[in-house]
Amino acid sequence: MRKALFVLSFVGLLAGCISAYLFGITQPPLPPAFTPPTNPFPTGIYAEGILESDQPSGENINIYPEVPGTVKAILVSEGQEVRKGAPLLVIDDSVQRAIVDQQHSQWQASLTLLEELRAQPRKENLDVAKAQVDSAQASVKTAQDALLKQQNAYDLNPKSISRDALDSATNAAAVAKANLEVAQKQYDLIKAGAWSYDIANQEKQANALEKAYLSSSALLAKYTLVAPRDGIVMAVNVTPGSFISTQGAYDQYTEGATPVLALGSPPAYLNVRCYVDEILVPRLPAPSKIKAQMSVRGSTMKVPMEYVRVQPFISPKIELSNQKQERVDVRVLPLIFRVKKPKDVNLYPGLLVDVYIGEQDE
Repeated sequence: MRKALFVLSFVGLLAGCISAYLFGITQPPLPPAFTPPTNPFPTGIYAEGILESDQPSGENINIYPEVPGTVKAILVSEGQEVRKGAPLLVIDDSVQRAIVDQQHSQWQASLTLLEELRAQPRKENLDVAKAQVDSAQASVKTAQDALLKQQNAYDLNPKSISRDALDSATNAAAVAKANLEVAQKQYDLIKAGAWSYDIANQEKQANALEKAYLSSSALLAKYTLVAPRDGIVMAVNVTPGSFISTQGAYDQYTEGATPVLALGSPPAYLNVRCYVDEILVPRLPAPSKIKAQMSVRGSTMKVPMEYVRVQPFISPKIELSNQKQERVDVRVLPLIFRVKKPKDVNLYPGLLVDVYIGEQDE
């Protein structure tokens, strides 16, 4: 029994020594996945930067519709290069198209009526009026002949014709003459054509309807979003069937409005917008002496940058988080640099980079 205990104690002691030796071995540190960026300038300023498409001013082109509606079709895909004026997205325009068709018909109808007024007198109407004048002249001749006969008979023998019959014949001749005058005036009115005031009024109505049609057509064209300039589609934030408004599209993740599409410049060049802490702003070199370098995170690449401009307004640092209601105590000054896109590294707008700003040597 004592022998067994002695053996077990010896085995336990040996195992403890071996474990202590194994756990005491120091493992060599793993090499870093990439070399951390270092400041290349003796007194350089560090700032966080974000890649953007190359724009002469502002940031990327955010595209919003000018009319609300349901997305009918998306004609481009992300990463696709487009030319200025190329259609990007179509909004359902069935109601507006019907309005345009209606106003076009009203305009055409008003033009037809205007041409009708200008074409007067119509030959057929003029022929009818002339026939009425001829008929009225014949009636005058008949009435005058009847009056002359009765007048002659009355002059020969006043008792052969009553005075009432003679008066009736006189009145009939006067009525026939008056009817002739009415028919002649009606003929002259038709022959004169449309009144100049009626033509002018119809011209103005046709002009107003034309402008209404052109206005509706211009509004109809806004149901198709087109590229405002040459560029590349960076983001499409909607799908067919989504409802969009002039505020953009609703994002269910951020619970806010986002642009329907984002358009950037062709990827040969990129802009780097970096944010310099307000405490470091007095240390910035003069614009003519600024020299900067960008380090791409996750790689050993260091890319020199060309100074473009400064956005001369210090604002709260909310750009990177995009939280407009966030309470921020740090204020920053945006500086914009330009960099040529390397061929062997994938760089995309929106990527965070490390920026070091120094001063050129004299």
